Amino acid sequence: MEWTTPSDLRTQVQKLWDKGLILASLAGSEALFPRRLTLKKPTSAELSVRFNEVRTWIANLRQGVHYRVVMRDLRHHLIGNNSIPYEIWIDTIEDALNIIGKIRDAKQFTGLVTLTRERQPLLLPWIMKHPLKVLALASDWPLLLDIVNWMQAHPRPGIYLRQVDIPGVHTKLIERNLSILKELLDLALPPDSVNAEAEGIDQFCCRYGFLEKPLRIRFRLLDPKLVLQPSGVGQDIAINQDAFNLLDLKASRVFITENEINFLAFPSVPESMVIFGAGYGFEMLVQAAWLRRCAIHYWGDIDTHGFAILDQLRAYFPHARSFLMDRKTLIAHKSQWVSEPQPLNRDLTRLSAEENALFDDLRFNRIGPAVRLEQERIGFDLIKSELKSVFEL
Repeated sequence: MEWTTPSDLRTQVQKLWDKGLILASLAGSEALFPRRLTLKKPTSAELSVRFNEVRTWIANLRQGVHYRVVMRDLRHHLIGNNSIPYEIWIDTIEDALNIIGKIRDAKQFTGLVTLTRERQPLLLPWIMKHPLKVLALASDWPLLLDIVNWMQAHPRPGIYLRQVDIPGVHTKLIERNLSILKELLDLALPPDSVNAEAEGIDQFCCRYGFLEKPLRIRFRLLDPKLVLQPSGVGQDIAINQDAFNLLDLKASRVFITENEINFLAFPSVPESMVIFGAGYGFEMLVQAAWLRRCAIHYWGDIDTHGFAILDQLRAYFPHARSFLMDRKTLIAHKSQWVSEPQPLNRDLTRLSAEENALFDDLRFNRIGPAVRLEQERIGFDLIKSELKSVFEL
């Protein structure tokens, strides 16, 4: 029916709940009630043409509970004087909660507000802004307050997250709620214990003074003359970032690939090494000053994201070149094409003219819809041939 029904009224109140306004009001924000709800009622013409339907509508509306119907007398030239609903009001927050069946949730939330007011009053503004998040975290909220309290007592602790020792708190709880804790700690901690320049969840440890797990870089030496370990020992090596920065290799050429099998099976190349990208950011490599004297070749998928990663690499190493990421290689492997799930469609500023032309053809689907050639689909005979041709091996 086009006229407002009791169900419509419940929907209006539910929207207030879904926006967090009712819970925010319980936490001390602006009072919502008494509140007038939207009422769509019969027109003057409908009163006479659909009189019986109107009577049924009025009866149903007045049978509802937890809202107040304000009636108004209306004089009609055909049916005389009649009293019809004019306004609908929710008088109290309790009425609103009863209409949508949220009494228990509201009681639980009120308890969380009281607990926070007693233990961490600085967090009350956050609760009023994000009440539904607090309710969703109800079982963990007291523990999150324990974490905030511990951080206030141990600013910039200088230990690993897994070393945090709080009764009843598993460190997985911290790791699972880093984004929430970041917002809470920013409110609860003094400014001098927060590194404001460390943004993003991946910078959580740096922001609040925890130790970070050492980043490890994995590489293979492609020339038996470049030895880091005793002869006969495999040269698939993973070392931390600081150790990698201090390497004094006689390598003149570095390949970077994102595929592990390509990394493991990369052919021997004089004075060369290959680094397994594995999706980490290239900022890990920036402090290795010796890399700047090496020729760097990036081998990624021939798709929009592959070129975006190449573009990112050149932000750190402008002299980096692509390897087997050209149009000739793409066309030669047409039978191996797959579809790129979410192609990138933004300009890249660090590609060569040839690379950019292929990138544009890919992102604008000029070659085909979402064309992608994954690097592992390229045969190793072609890899060896390319190495021989380009580097005169």
